[in-house]
Amino acid sequence: MQTDPSQHVQLQVGPSGRAMAESMDPALLEGFQAHFNMERQAHATYFGAAIWMGERELRGFSNHFMDEAKGEQEHAAKVADYLIARAQSPELQALEAPDQSWGSIIDVMSTAFLTERDVTTSLQQLLMAAEQVCDTRSTVFLEAMVEAQIKAEHEAAHLLGRTKFADGQAAAVLVIDNELIEGVAHPAQLQ
Repeated sequence: MQTDPSQHVQLQVGPSGRAMAESMDPALLEGFQAHFNMERQAHATYFGAAIWMGERELRGFSNHFMDEAKGEQEHAAKVADYLIARAQSPELQALEAPDQSWGSIIDVMSTAFLTERDVTTSLQQLLMAAEQVCDTRSTVFLEAMVEAQIKAEHEAAHLLGRTKFADGQAAAVLVIDNELIEGVAHPAQLQ
């Protein structure tokens, strides 16, 4: 049996012409675009923190923040991959230059904690928005990200607490720096 070439199946496509299985709610898409750029901004913030720590000969802190910067870049790429999979075009927005005028390690660690808190809040808001519009694809994608993000926020709070406890004392800061060189940045576990 031959098919009539004049009868084409109508496919829904995204802005780039990629086939789309299910369209995204416009407000949810806007939230994903904003979160994508928030992850990119977090990368810049952590890269700035790595530089600040490196300038002060704190290799462990600098390495830690380089790892965090790479992680945020990977998160941005993951969101971009998801948007592409949903036939959407990730929109790169201009980033603000990160603040590098911190007065102390506590200030840097406070910025890191607030960055993680804001990213967690953004992801939770996206998850709630996806649930409200019954976008199961986005809900499944976001649940794993929220879980990982809560752990990252917990780690940032731990390191902030450790640096506050050190109270700017060089010997105590160097102990934390050496722990970070060894890759120890995790809070105590009680289970």
